[in-house]
Amino acid sequence: MLLLQLSAGQGPAECALAVAKALPVIQREAARLEVQLQVLEEEAGPMCGTLRSVLLGLQGEQAKVLADAWSGTLQWVCPSPYRAGHGRKNWFFSGTRHERPEPLPDSQVRFETLRASGAGGQHVNTTDSAVRATHLATGISVKVQNERSQHANKRIALLLLAKHLADLGEQASSTARAQRRLQHHQLERGNATRSFHGPDFTERS
Repeated sequence: MLLLQLSAGQGPAECALAVAKALPVIQREAARLEVQLQVLEEEAGPMCGTLRSVLLGLQGEQAKVLADAWSGTLQWVCPSPYRAGHGRKNWFFSGTRHERPEPLPDSQVRFETLRASGAGGQHVNTTDSAVRATHLATGISVKVQNERSQHANKRIALLLLAKHLADLGEQASSTARAQRRLQHHQLERGNATRSFHGPDFTERS
């Protein structure tokens, strides 16, 4: 499994909306390429219907092709839907491909099972299939309810915890922090690998 993260970085709400608009596009491309796509984790954006970031798991022969197609700086050209008359029309977000980290051993994690729930409190299913996993040493916790199987949710939770710990290791490095600042600058100023236009998010070459 490859991991692909779409992120609005520190951009405004329009960038987070671009991430949300990109998600169904990449889902359609995954179906076309026969790539199995899982939404592993989402971080809501500042406005309803926006995403600050989304982490995707990709599996299949064309997974790398799809991940590479969404890696780098991505652009959405559209007048702001939130700020009438705002002069800026170029909104940037990024795609980053990660190799799958090694999942943590069960002995380092505390698991809790709970009932999966959907929007508005509606139950996704009637069994306690959702899993909350907490890394004992750091207290980092994730909740996973994407799958109907408790075993599958547990497996994804271990993977997510491993990624969060890897991210923490990078954050501890001053070099990594400097690289992230540079990447953010490039995200704002760099040449986009893909460009989408208008409210309907149509791609143009």
